[in-house]
Amino acid sequence: MSGDFDAIPVVDISDLRAADPMSRRAVASEMGRAAREVGFLYVRGHGVDEALFTDVLAAARAFFDQPLDVKMASYIGGSVNHSGYVPEGEEVFPGGAIDRKEAYDLNLDLPEGAGSAPMLGPNLWPEDSAFRAAASAYYAAVAELARRLFRGFALALDLPEDHFEAHRQAPPSQLRMIHYPFDPAAEDREGIGAHTDYEFFTILRGTAPGLEVLNGRGAWIDAPPIPGCYVINIGDMLEAWTNGAFTATTHRVRKVAEERYSFPFFATCDYETVVEPDPRLVPAGQTPRYPRLVSGEHLFAQTARTFAYLKARQARGELVLAEGQSSFGRPAAVR
Repeated sequence: MSGDFDAIPVVDISDLRAADPMSRRAVASEMGRAAREVGFLYVRGHGVDEALFTDVLAAARAFFDQPLDVKMASYIGGSVNHSGYVPEGEEVFPGGAIDRKEAYDLNLDLPEGAGSAPMLGPNLWPEDSAFRAAASAYYAAVAELARRLFRGFALALDLPEDHFEAHRQAPPSQLRMIHYPFDPAAEDREGIGAHTDYEFFTILRGTAPGLEVLNGRGAWIDAPPIPGCYVINIGDMLEAWTNGAFTATTHRVRKVAEERYSFPFFATCDYETVVEPDPRLVPAGQTPRYPRLVSGEHLFAQTARTFAYLKARQARGELVLAEGQSSFGRPAAVR
């Protein structure tokens, strides 16, 4: 569980690109402290060009401003790699209410036939070349930031700096472009209910307050945007890989007081990566705290529990999920 924190630490990660290994380790130590004690941190000095975010935000605004029938032409249910438009009501956590949001989901854009797993393949794109160009450029920049953060987290765990790179040849990391509409007369509903993220970690940029993080006392702590910073939070798979040394902290998006856009990038490893506690992080004589799972199978199984089109495919017998892919982060009741 996360600790007794009242604020989320800010870490300057500029020196993750330093030639001096001691400088890189110093930054990694700060990252590791936040990952252990809070499960969240802000990072500055990340190297992502601000113009790329400006462009992807403009592309998102233009897309979501269109009529619903135009957006539904890119409905995620018509994709081969779980990409496309997600209308309000499509995504519901088990036992939860309908989230007050719409989204456009994008994955690593692979050529036709390049991958046979459910999350791999060509993205479903709208007929808007500016949208595709802006989203592709932003995805590439944040994916590079994810690579550096993986190296930093490896150092924070006293593992080789390139520890995760063998597992990241074509990872199905997902970029979500999320729109939280504001209607003061609408029902009082959360933007996203309480949950932890499935992947290794999330890189988030948002345009307005709304994100809240649950501390060890059960209090919700605000995580508003900080100019020039990204929010990073630990996901289920990295918590499991570290045998619980890093914490996947529960968070939510409260009812927004203004229109809000959010761009989470869910950084993960290759589909076939085996996720289980690293033996070096399990104390001698103790049993690992987490079961052995396959990264992509677990990710897709959890995704299929929340998306209406995937649940419909299961009900028709068109989709059979791998067995044993239960949530190993927070219990399903609070996801």
